[in-house]
Amino acid sequence: MPALRRDQALLPRPTRVSLRSGHFTLDATTGVHATPGAEAAADLLRDLLTPATGLPLPPSPSGTVTLAVDAGLRGLGREGYGLTVSPHSVLLRAAHPTGLLRGVQTLRQLLPEQALVAAGGGHPGLPTGPGRERDLPDRWDLPCTEITDVPHRSWRGLMIDVARHFHPVDTLRRHVDLLALHKLNVLHLHLTDDQGWRMPVAAYPRLTTVGARRTGPDTAHSPGTSPRGPRPHAGAYTRADLTGLVAYAARRGVTVVPEIEMPGHVRAALAAYPHLGNHPGRALDVWTRWGVCDTVLGVHDAVLDFVRAVLDEVMDVFPSPYVHLGGDECPTTEWEQSATARARVAAEGLSGPADLRGWLLGRAGAHLRERGRHPVAWAETGTVLPPGFTAMSWRATSHAAEALARGHDVVLTHHRTTYLDYAQDEEPGGPPVQPGPVVDLRTVHRGDPDPAASAPGAGRVLGTQAQLWTEFAPTAADLDRLAYPRLCALADRAWSGPTPWPDFARRLAAHTRRLDALGVRHHPTTAAPSEPTAARTAPSA
Repeated sequence: MPALRRDQALLPRPTRVSLRSGHFTLDATTGVHATPGAEAAADLLRDLLTPATGLPLPPSPSGTVTLAVDAGLRGLGREGYGLTVSPHSVLLRAAHPTGLLRGVQTLRQLLPEQALVAAGGGHPGLPTGPGRERDLPDRWDLPCTEITDVPHRSWRGLMIDVARHFHPVDTLRRHVDLLALHKLNVLHLHLTDDQGWRMPVAAYPRLTTVGARRTGPDTAHSPGTSPRGPRPHAGAYTRADLTGLVAYAARRGVTVVPEIEMPGHVRAALAAYPHLGNHPGRALDVWTRWGVCDTVLGVHDAVLDFVRAVLDEVMDVFPSPYVHLGGDECPTTEWEQSATARARVAAEGLSGPADLRGWLLGRAGAHLRERGRHPVAWAETGTVLPPGFTAMSWRATSHAAEALARGHDVVLTHHRTTYLDYAQDEEPGGPPVQPGPVVDLRTVHRGDPDPAASAPGAGRVLGTQAQLWTEFAPTAADLDRLAYPRLCALADRAWSGPTPWPDFARRLAAHTRRLDALGVRHHPTTAAPSEPTAARTAPSA
Protein backbone atom coordinates (compact mmCIF):
# COMPACT_ATOMS: atom_id res chain seq x y z
CA MET A 1 0.00 0.00 0.00
CA PRO A 2 1.56 3.35 -1.00
CA ALA A 3 2.42 5.73 1.83
CA LEU A 4 -0.05 8.52 2.47
CA ARG A 5 0.97 12.11 1.89
CA ARG A 6 0.92 14.05 5.12
CA ASP A 7 -2.16 15.98 4.00
CA GLN A 8 -3.89 12.63 3.45
CA ALA A 9 -3.02 11.45 6.96
CA LEU A 10 -4.45 14.32 9.00
CA LEU A 11 -6.31 13.32 12.15
CA PRO A 12 -9.04 14.38 12.56
CA ARG A 13 -9.87 14.35 8.86
CA PRO A 14 -10.57 17.82 7.43
CA THR A 15 -13.88 18.61 5.78
CA ARG A 16 -12.26 19.15 2.36
CA VAL A 17 -8.70 18.61 1.15
CA SER A 18 -7.47 19.41 -2.34
CA LEU A 19 -4.01 18.03 -3.06
CA ARG A 20 -1.58 20.21 -5.01
CA SER A 21 1.85 19.49 -6.42
CA GLY A 22 4.98 20.93 -4.90
CA HIS A 23 5.87 22.07 -1.41
CA PHE A 24 6.49 25.18 0.67
CA THR A 25 9.78 25.41 2.55
CA LEU A 26 10.13 26.74 6.07
CA ASP A 27 13.67 27.96 6.68
CA ALA A 28 15.61 30.65 8.52
CA THR A 29 14.22 33.34 6.20
CA THR A 30 10.56 32.51 6.85
CA GLY A 31 8.61 35.24 8.64
CA VAL A 32 5.07 35.19 10.02
CA HIS A 33 2.58 37.98 9.34
CA ALA A 34 -0.45 38.24 11.66
CA THR A 35 -3.36 40.51 10.86
CA PRO A 36 -5.24 42.19 13.75
CA GLY A 37 -6.83 39.47 15.90
CA ALA A 38 -4.42 36.77 14.69
CA GLU A 39 -1.50 37.64 16.96
CA ALA A 40 -2.23 34.99 19.60
CA ALA A 41 -2.37 32.21 17.00
CA ALA A 42 0.89 33.44 15.44
CA ASP A 43 2.54 33.41 18.89
CA LEU A 44 1.30 29.86 19.49
CA LEU A 45 2.59 28.73 16.10
CA ARG A 46 5.98 30.19 16.93
CA ASP A 47 6.04 28.72 20.45
CA LEU A 48 5.24 25.25 19.12
CA LEU A 49 7.41 25.19 16.01
CA THR A 50 10.52 27.13 17.03
CA PRO A 51 11.69 24.63 19.70
CA ALA A 52 10.92 21.78 17.29
CA THR A 53 12.47 23.18 14.11
CA GLY A 54 15.06 25.62 15.38
CA LEU A 55 13.56 28.29 13.10
CA PRO A 56 12.87 31.74 14.63
CA LEU A 57 9.75 32.47 12.49
CA PRO A 58 9.88 36.16 13.45
CA PRO A 59 6.96 38.59 13.05
CA SER A 60 7.19 40.22 9.66
CA PRO A 61 4.74 42.43 7.72
CA SER A 62 5.95 40.76 4.53
CA GLY A 63 6.14 37.24 5.94
CA THR A 64 5.49 34.33 3.62
CA VAL A 65 3.29 32.70 6.31
CA THR A 66 0.15 34.76 6.94
CA LEU A 67 -2.48 34.26 9.63
CA ALA A 68 -5.60 36.33 9.16
CA VAL A 69 -8.94 36.84 10.90
CA ASP A 70 -11.62 37.60 8.34
CA ALA A 71 -15.08 38.15 9.84
CA GLY A 72 -16.57 37.76 6.37
CA LEU A 73 -15.86 34.02 6.47
CA ARG A 74 -19.00 33.39 8.52
CA GLY A 75 -19.54 29.97 6.98
CA LEU A 76 -16.51 28.72 8.91
CA GLY A 77 -18.15 29.41 12.27
CA ARG A 78 -16.12 29.88 15.42
CA GLU A 79 -13.68 27.02 14.93
CA GLY A 80 -13.46 26.49 11.18
CA TYR A 81 -10.50 27.61 9.10
CA GLY A 82 -9.16 27.68 5.56
CA LEU A 83 -5.55 26.81 4.79
CA THR A 84 -3.74 27.27 1.49
CA VAL A 85 -0.17 26.08 1.07
CA SER A 86 1.46 27.08 -2.23
CA PRO A 87 5.12 26.85 -3.25
CA HIS A 88 5.71 30.47 -2.24
CA SER A 89 3.35 31.17 0.68
CA VAL A 90 1.09 29.84 3.40
CA LEU A 91 -2.26 31.49 4.16
CA LEU A 92 -4.30 30.47 7.20
CA ARG A 93 -7.66 32.27 7.52
CA ALA A 94 -10.60 32.02 9.93
CA ALA A 95 -13.65 34.02 10.91
CA HIS A 96 -12.65 33.84 14.59
CA PRO A 97 -9.25 33.62 16.32
CA THR A 98 -10.18 30.18 17.67
CA GLY A 99 -10.34 28.85 14.12
CA LEU A 100 -6.74 29.92 13.61
CA LEU A 101 -5.72 27.86 16.66
CA ARG A 102 -7.23 24.78 14.98
CA GLY A 103 -5.39 25.58 11.77
CA VAL A 104 -2.09 25.88 13.64
CA GLN A 105 -2.47 22.25 14.72
CA THR A 106 -3.08 21.24 11.10
CA LEU A 107 0.12 23.01 10.08
CA ARG A 108 1.98 21.00 12.72
CA GLN A 109 0.59 17.75 11.36
CA LEU A 110 1.57 18.72 7.80
CA LEU A 111 5.22 18.83 8.85
CA PRO A 112 7.27 15.66 9.38
CA GLU A 113 6.57 14.10 12.77
CA GLN A 114 10.08 15.05 13.89
CA ALA A 115 8.85 18.67 13.94
CA LEU A 116 6.66 17.81 16.92
CA VAL A 117 9.71 17.12 19.08
CA ALA A 118 11.97 19.82 20.49
CA ALA A 119 15.68 19.74 19.82
CA GLY A 120 16.42 18.17 23.22
CA GLY A 121 14.09 15.26 22.53
CA GLY A 122 10.97 16.74 24.11
CA HIS A 123 8.19 19.20 23.44
CA PRO A 124 6.91 22.16 25.46
CA GLY A 125 4.29 20.73 27.83
CA LEU A 126 4.96 17.15 26.68
CA PRO A 127 7.32 14.45 27.95
CA THR A 128 10.62 13.76 26.31
CA GLY A 129 10.65 11.46 23.34
CA PRO A 130 13.76 9.43 22.60
CA GLY A 131 15.67 11.52 25.14
CA ARG A 132 18.57 12.45 22.87
CA GLU A 133 19.71 15.57 21.06
CA ARG A 134 18.73 15.82 17.40
CA ASP A 135 20.48 17.37 14.47
CA LEU A 136 17.93 19.84 13.10
CA PRO A 137 17.61 20.26 9.34
CA ASP A 138 17.91 23.75 7.88
CA ARG A 139 14.57 23.50 6.08
CA TRP A 140 11.20 21.87 6.63
CA ASP A 141 8.77 21.12 3.83
CA LEU A 142 4.98 21.49 3.85
CA PRO A 143 3.07 19.73 1.05
CA CYS A 144 1.10 22.12 -1.15
CA THR A 145 -2.57 21.69 -0.37
CA GLU A 146 -5.84 23.53 0.10
CA ILE A 147 -7.97 22.72 3.15
CA THR A 148 -11.37 23.90 4.31
CA ASP A 149 -12.28 22.54 7.72
CA VAL A 150 -15.32 22.97 9.99
CA PRO A 151 -16.08 20.82 13.05
CA HIS A 152 -19.04 18.45 13.17
CA ARG A 153 -19.67 19.08 16.90
CA SER A 154 -18.95 22.03 19.18
CA TRP A 155 -18.21 19.99 22.35
CA ARG A 156 -15.28 17.60 21.86
CA GLY A 157 -13.74 16.61 25.14
CA LEU A 158 -11.91 14.39 27.57
CA MET A 159 -12.81 13.97 31.24
CA ILE A 160 -9.91 13.18 33.57
CA ASP A 161 -10.83 12.02 37.06
CA VAL A 162 -8.26 13.53 39.43
CA ALA A 163 -10.29 12.66 42.55
CA ARG A 164 -9.66 8.89 42.65
CA HIS A 165 -5.99 9.44 41.83
CA PHE A 166 -4.40 12.87 41.88
CA HIS A 167 -2.47 13.83 38.75
CA PRO A 168 -0.16 16.87 38.95
CA VAL A 169 -0.77 19.96 36.91
CA ASP A 170 2.18 19.26 34.58
CA THR A 171 0.48 16.03 33.54
CA LEU A 172 -2.74 17.93 32.87
CA ARG A 173 -0.91 20.54 30.79
CA ARG A 174 0.59 17.75 28.76
CA HIS A 175 -2.87 16.38 28.03
CA VAL A 176 -4.07 19.86 27.07
CA ASP A 177 -1.37 19.89 24.39
CA LEU A 178 -2.46 16.49 23.14
CA LEU A 179 -6.13 17.55 23.13
CA ALA A 180 -5.27 20.62 21.09
CA LEU A 181 -3.27 18.57 18.58
CA HIS A 182 -6.39 16.44 18.01
CA LYS A 183 -8.70 19.49 17.87
CA LEU A 184 -10.46 18.51 21.08
CA ASN A 185 -11.62 21.59 22.95
CA VAL A 186 -12.79 20.56 26.45
CA LEU A 187 -10.79 19.24 29.39
CA HIS A 188 -13.38 18.20 31.98
CA LEU A 189 -11.76 17.91 35.41
CA HIS A 190 -13.51 15.63 37.90
CA LEU A 191 -12.13 17.39 41.00
CA THR A 192 -14.07 15.83 43.89
CA ASP A 193 -15.44 12.47 44.92
CA ASP A 194 -15.72 10.10 47.86
CA GLN A 195 -12.00 9.27 47.59
CA GLY A 196 -10.57 12.80 47.45
CA TRP A 197 -11.21 16.55 47.15
CA ARG A 198 -8.55 18.27 45.02
CA MET A 199 -9.59 21.95 44.72
CA PRO A 200 -8.87 24.50 47.48
CA VAL A 201 -11.77 26.60 48.77
CA ALA A 202 -10.69 29.49 50.97
CA ALA A 203 -13.78 29.39 53.20
CA TYR A 204 -13.40 25.64 53.80
CA PRO A 205 -9.67 24.88 54.12
CA ARG A 206 -10.19 21.37 55.53
CA LEU A 207 -11.52 20.26 52.14
CA THR A 208 -7.91 19.87 51.04
CA THR A 209 -6.05 19.56 54.35
CA VAL A 210 -8.31 16.63 55.31
CA GLY A 211 -10.38 15.74 52.23
CA ALA A 212 -7.43 15.41 49.86
CA ARG A 213 -5.78 12.62 51.85
CA ARG A 214 -6.91 9.04 52.25
CA THR A 215 -5.06 6.55 54.40
CA GLY A 216 -5.83 3.34 52.49
CA PRO A 217 -6.32 0.61 51.77
CA ASP A 218 -7.64 1.00 48.22
CA THR A 219 -10.31 -1.61 47.62
CA ALA A 220 -11.40 -2.35 44.08
CA HIS A 221 -14.71 -3.78 42.91
CA SER A 222 -13.72 -7.36 43.69
CA PRO A 223 -10.91 -9.01 45.68
CA GLY A 224 -7.58 -9.18 43.93
CA THR A 225 -8.30 -6.53 41.29
CA SER A 226 -6.83 -3.45 42.97
CA PRO A 227 -4.16 -2.04 40.66
CA ARG A 228 -1.58 -1.23 43.33
CA GLY A 229 -2.82 -2.91 46.51
CA PRO A 230 -3.40 -1.09 49.79
CA ARG A 231 -1.72 2.31 49.78
CA PRO A 232 -2.41 5.81 51.07
CA HIS A 233 -2.91 8.57 48.56
CA ALA A 234 -2.95 12.37 48.72
CA GLY A 235 -2.72 15.45 46.57
CA ALA A 236 -4.39 18.79 45.95
CA TYR A 237 -3.96 21.71 43.58
CA THR A 238 -3.25 25.25 44.60
CA ARG A 239 -5.35 28.07 43.23
CA ALA A 240 -2.32 29.15 41.18
CA ASP A 241 -2.06 25.63 39.72
CA LEU A 242 -5.63 25.78 38.49
CA THR A 243 -5.65 29.36 37.21
CA GLY A 244 -2.39 28.64 35.40
CA LEU A 245 -3.85 25.52 33.83
CA VAL A 246 -6.92 27.45 32.69
CA ALA A 247 -4.75 30.11 31.03
CA TYR A 248 -2.48 27.50 29.43
CA ALA A 249 -5.48 25.67 28.00
CA ALA A 250 -7.22 28.83 26.79
CA ARG A 251 -4.15 29.81 24.80
CA ARG A 252 -4.56 26.53 22.91
CA GLY A 253 -8.31 26.86 22.46
CA VAL A 254 -9.20 24.35 25.20
CA THR A 255 -11.81 25.11 27.88
CA VAL A 256 -11.35 23.58 31.34
CA VAL A 257 -14.75 22.52 32.72
CA PRO A 258 -14.67 21.86 36.49
CA GLU A 259 -16.79 19.23 38.21
CA ILE A 260 -17.80 19.41 41.88
CA GLU A 261 -19.85 16.34 42.82
CA MET A 262 -23.15 16.66 44.71
CA PRO A 263 -25.33 15.56 46.48
CA GLY A 264 -23.62 12.13 46.45
CA HIS A 265 -19.98 11.20 45.97
CA VAL A 266 -19.13 13.63 48.80
CA ARG A 267 -17.51 11.40 51.45
CA ALA A 268 -14.23 13.37 51.28
CA ALA A 269 -16.07 16.64 51.96
CA LEU A 270 -17.96 15.09 54.86
CA ALA A 271 -14.72 13.74 56.33
CA ALA A 272 -13.55 17.36 56.44
CA TYR A 273 -16.87 18.89 57.58
CA PRO A 274 -19.19 16.28 59.20
CA HIS A 275 -21.84 18.93 59.96
CA LEU A 276 -22.67 19.02 56.22
CA GLY A 277 -23.96 15.45 56.36
CA ASN A 278 -27.09 13.82 57.68
CA HIS A 279 -25.34 12.72 60.90
CA PRO A 280 -23.46 15.87 62.02
CA GLY A 281 -21.80 14.20 65.00
CA ARG A 282 -20.38 11.28 63.01
CA ALA A 283 -16.65 11.17 62.25
CA LEU A 284 -15.86 9.87 58.77
CA ASP A 285 -12.68 9.13 56.89
CA VAL A 286 -11.99 9.84 53.24
CA TRP A 287 -13.35 6.71 51.60
CA THR A 288 -10.83 3.95 51.00
CA ARG A 289 -13.00 1.91 48.65
CA TRP A 290 -14.11 2.29 45.05
CA GLY A 291 -17.76 2.30 44.00
CA VAL A 292 -20.73 4.24 45.38
CA CYS A 293 -20.71 5.40 49.00
CA ASP A 294 -24.07 5.84 50.77
CA THR A 295 -23.06 9.03 52.62
CA VAL A 296 -24.61 12.11 50.99
CA LEU A 297 -24.99 15.80 51.72
CA GLY A 298 -27.67 16.92 54.12
CA VAL A 299 -30.31 19.36 52.97
CA HIS A 300 -30.23 21.91 55.80
CA ASP A 301 -29.37 25.58 55.31
CA ALA A 302 -25.68 25.16 56.17
CA VAL A 303 -25.34 22.84 53.16
CA LEU A 304 -26.84 25.45 50.86
CA ASP A 305 -24.36 28.00 52.21
CA PHE A 306 -21.53 25.52 51.56
CA VAL A 307 -22.66 24.81 48.01
CA ARG A 308 -22.92 28.51 47.16
CA ALA A 309 -19.49 29.30 48.64
CA VAL A 310 -17.81 26.43 46.80
CA LEU A 311 -19.44 27.29 43.48
CA ASP A 312 -18.51 30.97 43.87
CA GLU A 313 -14.86 29.98 44.22
CA VAL A 314 -15.14 27.55 41.32
CA MET A 315 -16.56 30.28 39.09
CA ASP A 316 -13.80 32.63 40.18
CA VAL A 317 -11.09 30.14 39.18
CA PHE A 318 -12.73 28.65 36.09
CA PRO A 319 -14.24 31.07 33.53
CA SER A 320 -15.82 28.16 31.64
CA PRO A 321 -19.44 28.79 30.61
CA TYR A 322 -20.19 25.31 31.98
CA VAL A 323 -19.84 24.00 35.54
CA HIS A 324 -20.46 20.30 36.19
CA LEU A 325 -22.33 19.34 39.36
CA GLY A 326 -22.02 15.55 39.15
CA GLY A 327 -25.48 14.56 40.30
CA ASP A 328 -25.52 10.81 39.74
CA GLU A 329 -25.34 7.71 41.95
CA CYS A 330 -26.94 9.35 44.97
CA PRO A 331 -28.36 6.85 47.49
CA THR A 332 -31.36 8.14 49.41
CA THR A 333 -31.15 5.93 52.53
CA GLU A 334 -29.79 8.69 54.78
CA TRP A 335 -32.50 11.12 53.70
CA GLU A 336 -35.19 8.53 54.31
CA GLN A 337 -33.93 8.10 57.88
CA SER A 338 -33.37 11.82 58.61
CA ALA A 339 -36.00 13.94 60.36
CA THR A 340 -34.34 17.06 58.93
CA ALA A 341 -34.57 15.70 55.40
CA ARG A 342 -38.21 14.70 55.87
CA ALA A 343 -38.96 18.21 57.12
CA ARG A 344 -37.34 19.65 54.01
CA VAL A 345 -39.48 17.37 51.84
CA ALA A 346 -42.61 18.68 53.54
CA ALA A 347 -41.51 22.33 53.42
CA GLU A 348 -40.72 22.19 49.70
CA GLY A 349 -43.81 20.21 48.77
CA LEU A 350 -41.80 17.27 47.41
CA SER A 351 -43.25 13.81 46.95
CA GLY A 352 -40.55 12.07 48.98
CA PRO A 353 -36.86 11.92 49.94
CA ALA A 354 -35.85 10.76 46.46
CA ASP A 355 -36.85 14.20 45.14
CA LEU A 356 -34.22 15.90 47.31
CA ARG A 357 -31.52 15.06 44.78
CA GLY A 358 -33.24 17.11 42.09
CA TRP A 359 -34.15 19.82 44.59
CA LEU A 360 -30.56 20.35 45.71
CA LEU A 361 -29.23 20.19 42.14
CA GLY A 362 -31.88 22.71 41.15
CA ARG A 363 -30.78 25.13 43.87
CA ALA A 364 -27.12 24.78 42.86
CA GLY A 365 -27.98 25.12 39.17
CA ALA A 366 -30.02 28.26 39.81
CA HIS A 367 -27.03 29.79 41.62
CA LEU A 368 -24.89 29.14 38.54
CA ARG A 369 -27.46 30.44 36.07
CA GLU A 370 -27.95 33.66 38.04
CA ARG A 371 -24.25 34.29 37.40
CA GLY A 372 -24.36 33.48 33.71
CA ARG A 373 -23.11 29.89 33.87
CA HIS A 374 -24.67 26.67 32.58
CA PRO A 375 -25.03 23.70 34.97
CA VAL A 376 -24.12 20.22 33.71
CA ALA A 377 -24.82 16.84 35.32
CA TRP A 378 -24.53 13.13 34.65
CA ALA A 379 -27.92 11.87 33.46
CA GLU A 380 -28.78 8.45 34.87
CA THR A 381 -31.99 8.66 32.86
CA GLY A 382 -33.18 11.23 30.40
CA THR A 383 -36.01 12.50 32.56
CA VAL A 384 -34.79 13.46 36.05
CA LEU A 385 -32.48 16.46 35.71
CA PRO A 386 -33.86 19.89 36.61
CA PRO A 387 -34.72 22.23 33.72
CA GLY A 388 -31.82 24.22 32.32
CA PHE A 389 -29.20 21.51 32.87
CA THR A 390 -26.98 20.13 30.14
CA ALA A 391 -27.21 16.34 30.33
CA MET A 392 -24.27 14.00 29.98
CA SER A 393 -26.03 10.80 28.97
CA TRP A 394 -23.93 7.83 30.09
CA ARG A 395 -26.09 4.87 31.07
CA ALA A 396 -28.15 4.14 27.92
CA THR A 397 -28.28 5.59 24.44
CA SER A 398 -32.05 6.10 24.74
CA HIS A 399 -31.53 8.58 27.58
CA ALA A 400 -30.03 11.14 25.21
CA ALA A 401 -33.20 11.23 23.12
CA GLU A 402 -35.32 11.46 26.28
CA ALA A 403 -33.27 14.40 27.55
CA LEU A 404 -33.52 16.15 24.18
CA ALA A 405 -37.28 15.72 24.22
CA ARG A 406 -37.37 17.47 27.60
CA GLY A 407 -35.42 20.43 26.24
CA HIS A 408 -31.97 19.60 27.63
CA ASP A 409 -28.77 20.14 25.71
CA VAL A 410 -26.89 16.84 25.58
CA VAL A 411 -23.28 15.69 25.53
CA LEU A 412 -22.99 12.03 24.48
CA THR A 413 -20.94 10.10 27.04
CA HIS A 414 -22.34 6.56 26.76
CA HIS A 415 -20.19 4.24 28.85
CA ARG A 416 -20.02 1.51 26.20
CA THR A 417 -18.38 3.82 23.66
CA THR A 418 -16.60 6.58 25.62
CA TYR A 419 -15.37 5.10 28.94
CA LEU A 420 -11.66 4.60 28.37
CA ASP A 421 -11.02 2.93 31.73
CA TYR A 422 -12.65 -0.24 30.34
CA ALA A 423 -10.51 -2.87 28.61
CA GLN A 424 -9.57 -2.06 25.03
CA ASP A 425 -9.02 -5.66 23.97
CA GLU A 426 -9.74 -9.19 25.18
CA GLU A 427 -6.12 -10.15 25.74
CA PRO A 428 -5.61 -11.83 29.14
CA GLY A 429 -2.93 -10.74 31.56
CA GLY A 430 -3.00 -7.04 30.73
CA PRO A 431 -2.90 -4.15 33.19
CA PRO A 432 -5.86 -3.84 35.59
CA VAL A 433 -8.91 -2.10 34.16
CA GLN A 434 -12.44 -1.25 35.24
CA PRO A 435 -14.68 -4.33 35.21
CA GLY A 436 -17.19 -3.99 32.38
CA PRO A 437 -17.56 -4.21 28.62
CA VAL A 438 -14.65 -4.18 26.20
CA VAL A 439 -14.43 -0.74 24.58
CA ASP A 440 -12.02 -1.28 21.73
CA LEU A 441 -10.78 1.14 19.10
CA ARG A 442 -13.49 0.24 16.59
CA THR A 443 -16.20 0.66 19.21
CA VAL A 444 -15.02 4.20 19.99
CA HIS A 445 -14.72 4.98 16.27
CA ARG A 446 -18.23 3.72 15.61
CA GLY A 447 -19.70 5.78 18.43
CA ASP A 448 -23.42 5.97 19.11
CA PRO A 449 -26.32 6.75 16.80
CA ASP A 450 -27.08 10.46 16.68
CA PRO A 451 -30.39 10.99 18.51
CA ALA A 452 -30.91 14.55 17.30
CA ALA A 453 -32.88 13.72 14.18
CA SER A 454 -35.47 11.60 15.97
CA ALA A 455 -35.80 13.49 19.25
CA PRO A 456 -38.30 16.34 19.46
CA GLY A 457 -37.84 19.30 21.75
CA ALA A 458 -35.70 22.38 22.11
CA GLY A 459 -32.52 20.61 23.16
CA ARG A 460 -29.60 19.78 20.96
CA VAL A 461 -26.58 17.49 20.89
CA LEU A 462 -23.56 19.64 21.73
CA GLY A 463 -21.06 16.87 21.12
CA THR A 464 -19.26 14.07 22.86
CA GLN A 465 -16.36 13.37 25.17
CA ALA A 466 -14.32 10.44 26.47
CA GLN A 467 -14.05 9.56 30.16
CA LEU A 468 -10.88 8.54 32.02
CA TRP A 469 -11.93 7.36 35.46
CA THR A 470 -8.74 6.73 37.40
CA GLU A 471 -9.33 3.96 39.92
CA PHE A 472 -6.96 1.95 37.72
CA ALA A 473 -4.85 4.85 36.43
CA PRO A 474 -2.60 6.16 39.20
CA THR A 475 0.27 7.20 36.89
CA ALA A 476 0.78 9.39 33.84
CA ALA A 477 1.75 6.29 31.86
CA ASP A 478 -1.62 4.72 32.75
CA LEU A 479 -3.45 7.77 31.38
CA ASP A 480 -1.52 7.49 28.11
CA ARG A 481 -2.17 3.77 27.76
CA LEU A 482 -5.90 4.11 28.37
CA ALA A 483 -6.44 7.25 26.27
CA TYR A 484 -4.45 6.52 23.13
CA PRO A 485 -5.14 5.63 20.44
CA ARG A 486 -8.83 5.36 21.41
CA LEU A 487 -9.06 9.11 21.97
CA CYS A 488 -7.87 9.58 18.38
CA ALA A 489 -10.99 7.74 17.23
CA LEU A 490 -13.29 9.90 19.35
CA ALA A 491 -11.53 13.08 18.15
CA ASP A 492 -11.94 12.04 14.53
CA ARG A 493 -15.65 11.33 14.94
CA ALA A 494 -16.34 14.45 17.00
CA TRP A 495 -14.62 16.78 14.51
CA SER A 496 -15.28 15.03 11.21
CA GLY A 497 -18.49 13.10 11.83
CA PRO A 498 -18.72 9.41 10.91
CA THR A 499 -15.88 8.27 8.66
CA PRO A 500 -15.29 4.86 7.04
CA TRP A 501 -13.19 2.56 9.17
CA PRO A 502 -10.59 1.82 6.44
CA ASP A 503 -9.98 5.55 5.94
CA PHE A 504 -9.54 6.13 9.67
CA ALA A 505 -7.31 3.09 10.09
CA ARG A 506 -4.94 4.20 7.35
CA ARG A 507 -4.69 7.70 8.78
CA LEU A 508 -4.20 6.37 12.32
CA ALA A 509 -1.33 4.16 11.17
CA ALA A 510 0.49 7.28 9.98
CA HIS A 511 -0.66 9.34 12.98
CA THR A 512 0.80 6.80 15.41
CA ARG A 513 4.24 7.99 14.34
CA ARG A 514 3.26 11.44 15.64
CA LEU A 515 2.22 9.91 18.98
CA ASP A 516 5.56 8.09 19.14
CA ALA A 517 7.45 11.30 18.40
CA LEU A 518 5.61 13.00 21.27
CA GLY A 519 6.45 10.22 23.69
CA VAL A 520 2.84 9.07 24.13
CA ARG A 521 2.92 5.63 25.74
CA HIS A 522 -0.06 4.37 23.80
CA HIS A 523 -1.67 0.97 23.75
CA PRO A 524 -0.25 -1.12 20.86
CA THR A 525 -3.59 -1.34 19.09
CA THR A 526 -3.42 -2.33 15.45
CA ALA A 527 -6.02 -0.67 13.24
CA ALA A 528 -6.17 -2.85 10.16
CA PRO A 529 -7.83 -1.01 7.24
CA SER A 530 -10.60 -3.55 6.81
CA GLU A 531 -14.29 -3.38 7.56
CA PRO A 532 -15.14 -4.09 11.20
CA THR A 533 -16.69 -7.36 12.25
CA ALA A 534 -19.95 -7.51 14.14
CA ALA A 535 -19.85 -5.78 17.50
CA ARG A 536 -19.20 -7.87 20.57
CA THR A 537 -21.99 -8.51 23.00
CA ALA A 538 -20.98 -6.60 26.13
CA PRO A 539 -22.22 -7.28 29.65
CA SER A 540 -25.35 -5.39 30.58
CA ALA A 541 -24.84 -2.13 32.43
